Amino acid sequence: MNVIALTRPALLKTSELVLGMHRLRRRVYRDRLEWKVSVSDGLEIEPYDVLTPTYLLDVDRRDVVGCVRLLPTTGPNMLAYTFPVLDGRTAAKNVTIWESSRSCIDPQNVTAAAENDLKQATFLLFAAMVEWGQQHAHQAIATVTDLRMERILRRARWHLDRLGEPRQIGTTKAVAGLLPVTADALRTIRAAGKIARPAIDAPSSTALAA
Repeated sequence: MNVIALTRPALLKTSELVLGMHRLRRRVYRDRLEWKVSVSDGLEIEPYDVLTPTYLLDVDRRDVVGCVRLLPTTGPNMLAYTFPVLDGRTAAKNVTIWESSRSCIDPQNVTAAAENDLKQATFLLFAAMVEWGQQHAHQAIATVTDLRMERILRRARWHLDRLGEPRQIGTTKAVAGLLPVTADALRTIRAAGKIARPAIDAPSSTALAA
């Protein structure tokens, strides 16, 4: 299992990966969580996907078992445009802060880590997010998540600095916050997940390739 970083144009060149990611998002967000998301031909796709984000994909034998989408906070993003009510402070707009969204792990992936009963894919994806942020000199990752995912972050030892109080949005109790991109955060996540190597196999240039 390894994590790869791809921009949207690069991802579209690999149909197996792009279909796997959007199918996984449909299985998690519509089928399991029952969110009201847009699904077409079995794929969950939304307008933020056309903004050429970078994706981190957790891949196990060519199957996408985890993913997260990363967008700059200096442009359109979910916190500023879709969920501004969640931001108790001024929405972060900084070249050193990117937003993560559509983060999910395949519920059928059964490979668990030794600590806190979290899946190995979860620790790898979190470690990859910090690694990718470090490669690009970022200070933090902004995110909108539900309280269940906040508890998972806490179990993985990655502290979410809340930007405001949780609010009910549809069927979900959601909260916005900042996740630190620091050497200490990466060290803690790697230790909790028993990760002895870099999570991202590809160099940073992969993420920047068109």
